[in-house]
Amino acid sequence: MSRSFTVNCPDVDSGQTLLVGLAAPGMASLTAVSHIVDSVESTEIGHISPAELPAITPFEDGIPRHHTRLYDLDNTDIVVLLSELFVPPFAARPFVEQVTEWAADADISDITMFHPVPYEHAPEDHQVFFVATESYREQRLNGDLQPMNGGMLDGVPGEFLSNSLTETAPPTGVYVTPAHPPGPDVDAALLFLDALESVYDFSVDQTSLENLSQEIKTHYETLGERMAELEAAEQSRDDREFYADRMYM
Repeated sequence: MSRSFTVNCPDVDSGQTLLVGLAAPGMASLTAVSHIVDSVESTEIGHISPAELPAITPFEDGIPRHHTRLYDLDNTDIVVLLSELFVPPFAARPFVEQVTEWAADADISDITMFHPVPYEHAPEDHQVFFVATESYREQRLNGDLQPMNGGMLDGVPGEFLSNSLTETAPPTGVYVTPAHPPGPDVDAALLFLDALESVYDFSVDQTSLENLSQEIKTHYETLGERMAELEAAEQSRDDREFYADRMYM
């Protein structure tokens, strides 16, 4: 049987964590893992290619790159799976099957996935929640994160968790936070980084993301003020026209 996805990656050191960040609404997970790869000394060690799923070819400064890449973070026990390609629900199972098959061969210790979800939420819900198998909770979680109350996860995170429940995948934890499409939701990305630092012996300089967050907030505040000024000017014009129309009643 032909494979829908192929993992092209040599052997890695055993016992490492696989950190997964995919393209998703709000782009918070992709923003977070991209920042990690850009900020920490890392080496691209492989990529994943789909046999049938329509692919994309990202590029920067005229240089193309694989859409789904694997990085080894120097001086850490973390391997990053970063995908700029959206994996639709119908392709989630074959994608996860190939990743977990590679993870088993590579003796990956556990899998952590960032998963932003656009849902209605109160300000106090601006935090990271977890959905994790018992083995992951025992191995990694120390009480800093709160469990998600209830619901369902489908697509890639659902497949990772389902495989972990049957022990065909390593212990798996999915970190969930509300996201604001279309993105990039930098604040949600910062929450993911904080959660990662609270669970793992790992830290990354967040200054550039924090500055970007402030720039985005300033932009939208300025835009909101401008829109309010335009609405006020439009209302004033309508009032003047209404007054002028009454002159002829």
